[in-house]
Parts: sequence; C-alpha cells; structure tokens
Amino acid sequence: WDFLQLYLANLEAKGRQVAALLPSRGRGEANDELFREGSRLRRQLAKLALIFSHMHAELGALFPRGRYCGHRYQLTKAAAHDFWRERCGARCVLPWAEFQSLLSTCHPVEPGATAQALRSTIDLTCSGHISVFEFDIFTRLFQPWPTLLKNWQLLAVNHPGYMAFLTYDEVQACLQACRDKPGSYIFRPSCTRLGQWAIGYVSTDGSILQTIPPNRPLFQVLLEGQKDGSFCYPDGKNHNPDLTELCQAEPHQRIHVSKEQLQLYWAMDSSFELCKICAERNKDVQIEPCGHLLCSHCLAAWQHQDSQTCPFCRSEIKGREAVSIYWLSGETAEGGAAAVDTEDSGDQEDVELEQVAPYAPPLPPRLDLPPRRPRSECQLEVAPLALPRLRPPFPLPRVRTVASAVWNATPRAQAAEGATENS
Repeated sequence: WDFLQLYLANLEAKGRQVAALLPSRGRGEANDELFREGSRLRRQLAKLALIFSHMHAELGALFPRGRYCGHRYQLTKAAAHDFWRERCGARCVLPWAEFQSLLSTCHPVEPGATAQALRSTIDLTCSGHISVFEFDIFTRLFQPWPTLLKNWQLLAVNHPGYMAFLTYDEVQACLQACRDKPGSYIFRPSCTRLGQWAIGYVSTDGSILQTIPPNRPLFQVLLEGQKDGSFCYPDGKNHNPDLTELCQAEPHQRIHVSKEQLQLYWAMDSSFELCKICAERNKDVQIEPCGHLLCSHCLAAWQHQDSQTCPFCRSEIKGREAVSIYWLSGETAEGGAAAVDTEDSGDQEDVELEQVAPYAPPLPPRLDLPPRRPRSECQLEVAPLALPRLRPPFPLPRVRTVASAVWNATPRAQAAEGATENS
C-alpha cells in the first residue's frame, strides 16, 4: 500500500509536468520550441516519456499478473539480493535518506554532491524513493558488487561517454557531429532492456551504430572495444579514461556439495561438473538470478531458439556469469555452512561466498576415469571467466537423463537476445 501511494502521487506529479509542456493557446513560441529537434522543451518531454516507461516497468515487476510480489522480488545479483533482504526485509521501497544510510554500511557514500549524483542515477522514476526494482537495475548496470560504487564513480560520474535518459534517436543526433571520427562513442542505460547498456558508436565507414552488449560488466566491454578500435573517443573527445583498475580479481564464489550428492552423481556414471543437458561438457555458466548451472553451448543453443527463460525452472534469464568449476585443496575455514539437499532439484546448487569445512572421510574415486590425486574434500570453487558470445546454428543436443533432472521442454516464443537495439 505504501508503494502504491507513492507511485500514484509520483504519477500525478509527472502528469502535471507533461501538461505544462504540451501546446496551448497563446503560447505559439513555446509550441514551436516543443516541436523543434534538440530544443529544451522537447528534451524535457523525452525525459518524462522515459520516466513513464520506467514507472510502467517497475509496476509490472512488483505486480506481476496484477498481484503484489514486491516482498518476494528476486534481485538479479545474489549479493545485492542478500543486502536488500537483510537490511530492508520485506519492504519494496525506501526513502532515499534511509536507503543511503543502509547502503553506506557496506558501500560508504560521501554526503553532498556525490550522494545527490548517486540518487539521480538510482532513482529512475524520480520519486525521491528507491525501490527494490530500481536497485536491481542499478546493481546490474554497475556490477560487480564488491566495487559497485567505484564502478559507478568511474563510469557514470567521471566518464565523458556516459549519457542518461537518452532515446535511440537522441543518440543518433549526438553522434552526428563525430561521423568523421570513427571510434567515437557514448553509452547509456538501455530504454528497452532495463539493466543493460546500449552503446552508440561511429564505425570505420562513418555509420552510426547502436548495440546492446552481453550482460557483463561495462568496463570489460569498453576495454575490449578500445582494443579493437570501436570505443576510442568518448563523445568525440581524445582522452579515453583508464578503466584497467576495475579489472581486479574478485573473490571466487564457492559451491559446496554434500558427499551423498556427489556419490549419487558418481553412482549414475556422471559428475557434479558435467552439464546435465548434454552430459558431454562441463558446466561453465551460471544463469541469473535463479543460479542454475549448465554449459555455455547448451545455453547458447537454447537462447538461439528464441527462449529467454531458464531451461530448468522457466524463470526469466536476466543475466549470466561465466564460471569455472574445479576442486579445492588445502585447509578451509572453520564453521562451514550446511550442504545442499541430496535430492537433485534440477541442477540448483548452493552458492556460498565463504569457504566451508571439508567433509570426511574422502570420497572414493570413480572407476571409469583416469587416476587423480587424492581429494581431501568435496568442495568446488567457481571462478569468474570471460564468456565468449556463442550462437551455434545447430539445434539442442539429444537430452540425456542425469540424476532426477530430465530436460524435455519446448522453448517458449519470447524475444531473442539481440545485439542491436531498435528504435
């Protein structure tokens, strides 16, 4: 109810702002400015149109199929989800001052101009409050979580290529002056795919292109584009900010599996590492936010058939993270967490950010594999890797039954992941 009150009040206020901009009798000069490309009034109207679009998306996210689910909203990034639920509980919206105080407990926010700039970035609907939906969008744009505000500072505050509240046509207009300078670029939060970036740039032949890169940290995309000559001159300027300091190794996520579950895999002539869809390649990608693991080949083939839902649980795929699964060795920290249930639940693993205690005694080796070094524990480590874009033309491989998960679903006809945003 608190959210709806705030939402309706904000909707009414934005409606009054639009009414003040619309043509009326006796204001011929103002009317001409409104319809002139690049004018101040036209820019204000375009921004309000984007705000209404964000408000519509926020309402749909918190009230799917018309029923309130804000208390169960799943943020895409696991660390961001844990932060919100631990500090905000079941609430779905907070006043900015309270949110800033809570965020400062793990990401200190400097008061004054910095805090005001952060508020204008997160508060997409310009209501003076931060919803769980808006926070989800922000953490997806400025991932990874450990350096969230540092990423925001370098990419949104200091970077000359960052633009907020721009439409597709406005990006085209901004880059017209740079058509004789290939490699010029600007980037903005996508209007149609919230939580992802849209990058406009001038190609080698002087064309203006716009693309939505795969869901991964923006600084990685910009650094790669700088190497191949696509993103060299932010907003036409000669100085390209150095983003290499953001390429520090992140703490590895830890997946830990019970001894009984591993033995179940082995008894069925399989392993935890093996993809449950093709049963041929190892898991190397994690779907967000549901956390299911599979190999990148199967995920690419699944999405190539126009499906944007998880093949195991059918939840919406909002992102993905490349991972590498391997055995840990050596001593672990004391006081480990509980293992996952021995009943297989469609490849849903338990991700632990802290190291867990080893299991004893060691597991027996598989007889069908070459001899390996003795394993003193059954903990696996997941490390972020660079995930190439794979779009194989082949259909999904024939499904094999592994443990209790049988994948036999038909892809849903949803919008395919594209590389270029249409107007």
